[in-house]
Amino acid sequence: MKNSLETRLGFFAALIVIAAVLMLETLGSLDNFKKGRRLHAQFSSAQELKVGDRVKMAGVEIGRVDAIALAESKVQVTMRVAADAPVKTDSVATIRFAGLLGQNFVSLSFGSQAGQPADDNTHLPTREQADMNAIMQRLDNVAAGVENLTKSFSGDKIDNILGPLTDFFKQNSGQVSATLTNLKVITTQVAEGKGTIGKLIMDESLYSSSLTTVSNLEFAAADMRVAIGDARATLADARAGKGTVGKLLVDDSLFVGASGSMSNLNEILSKINRGDGSVGKLVNQDEFYQNAKLTLQKLDKATESLEDQGPISVLGSLFSALY
Repeated sequence: MKNSLETRLGFFAALIVIAAVLMLETLGSLDNFKKGRRLHAQFSSAQELKVGDRVKMAGVEIGRVDAIALAESKVQVTMRVAADAPVKTDSVATIRFAGLLGQNFVSLSFGSQAGQPADDNTHLPTREQADMNAIMQRLDNVAAGVENLTKSFSGDKIDNILGPLTDFFKQNSGQVSATLTNLKVITTQVAEGKGTIGKLIMDESLYSSSLTTVSNLEFAAADMRVAIGDARATLADARAGKGTVGKLLVDDSLFVGASGSMSNLNEILSKINRGDGSVGKLVNQDEFYQNAKLTLQKLDKATESLEDQGPISVLGSLFSALY
């Protein structure tokens, strides 16, 4: 009997140990005794996250939350993850919701290819998730606004809004009907291609004309581009001293020749002003003017005397002058 009681007590103690192990495994407390890395992440709010909540990567559990504490103006979450978990230094930590009942967990991203494996006590970058309480508060405000809007359109208020509009249609039903009929006729004519608007919309000749105009504009633009290119080439040649225009612009001999010509012209004009030479004397001396005047007077008298004489006398005068 004694041996049987001890055996039963042994089995009972073993069951208690097994149950305790299962409970600790379920609650995640055994993670504190497993080997792994301790990683840190700081958030603006823990959002009901608790110690023992899961840490997942791509939906796979890789660790548990080890500690939650305040760090200055942030909340520092310490996680213990498995040693073989592919966590990198640029893996982003985010607090997410596992369901509508408020189960939270920490989600870690894989990080980039350039990221290095995260060592023990590495601080990971974080991304803030929308607060569920704030979302519910906004939904509550929206629902209240919708309720107030429906109240404003209920009862007498809806009648006050639609009443004048209904009376207007009742009093002007004939005019409204005529207007709708005219609109129907106009739209029918436009659809059939009648009238100016109908032809503009339905006639394909307008499209063809517009297409031709656009094509001509494209050709004109191409010609303009060619002309501009030729002008640029001409200017480049002129700047390089090529051609007649280029030589005129670049060659100094034209300037030297023009300067010499102007000097000679200035010298000639100076001589004329001084009265040097035949032209200068003609311009400046009065004797040539008086001689020319006397010569013209004698010539005038001679022509008058010739007019008074007859043809025979003229011939006689000529012969006498000759012989």
